[in-house]
Amino acid sequence: MNAPIPVAMTIAGSDSGGGAGIQADLRTFAFHQVHGTCALTCITAQNTLGVTRVDALPAAAVIAQMAAVVSDIGVQAAKTGMLLNQEIIAAVATEVAALGLQQLVVDPVMVSRTGAQLIDDDAIATLKTALMPLATVLTPNRYEAQILAGQEIQTLADMQTAAEKIYQFGAKAVLVKGGGMSGELQGIDIWFDGQQLETLATEVVNTPHTHGTGCTLSAAIAANLALGHHPFTATRLAKTYVTQALHHSLVIGHGQGPVGHFFPLNQTEG
Repeated sequence: MNAPIPVAMTIAGSDSGGGAGIQADLRTFAFHQVHGTCALTCITAQNTLGVTRVDALPAAAVIAQMAAVVSDIGVQAAKTGMLLNQEIIAAVATEVAALGLQQLVVDPVMVSRTGAQLIDDDAIATLKTALMPLATVLTPNRYEAQILAGQEIQTLADMQTAAEKIYQFGAKAVLVKGGGMSGELQGIDIWFDGQQLETLATEVVNTPHTHGTGCTLSAAIAANLALGHHPFTATRLAKTYVTQALHHSLVIGHGQGPVGHFFPLNQTEG
């Protein structure tokens, strides 16, 4: 008899351009040989040049998707991406607890990598008080970490201090991502789980085509959790996956292309 297939869920928005959101998440799950399921939170009209429209789904529709999947298929790990508004965030947090989802990766999706705030202050407050305490791994970027920690982040020491502060919101572990940093700090992330403070460094891939990097990282962490890896190991493996996907990023459209999720199919390349 075949072993059970690990299952992961993404609770996030749709990217019509296919570079981020649930499209990136489901591809990431697939290339980890994890069955991907989803609960759609919003629909975006976007391409490589940007977003032109966002439509939220009703909160009741989001949690109905979550319940339908968990009640029948089961979920070994889940991740949240763009939750868009306070109502959806609160509903998702309540449903995560009600369904007993034990391994949750929270990508806060509060501020873009360019520093633009994506959700309002009330939504951020609910994210901090309701959802973050449920996270196995919380993955803020530099700008999100600055808001959560209430400090500027310019140096490695700043990143470390921010990780320790953000940990106080209740997540089991925090990964402060350095993709928004400059110079030698670019590509360096800080891990803190209350005991272990680690600097995770990977090579910097020189490409402008990085759309979906944050979604892909959090999805890869969730996939590796579903496969049974410890959160720290899952995070290290996820960073390796994203680095390889950046090496194979896609030059499509007229703007910022996405990372190339299907690089494992091209392993015969030189």
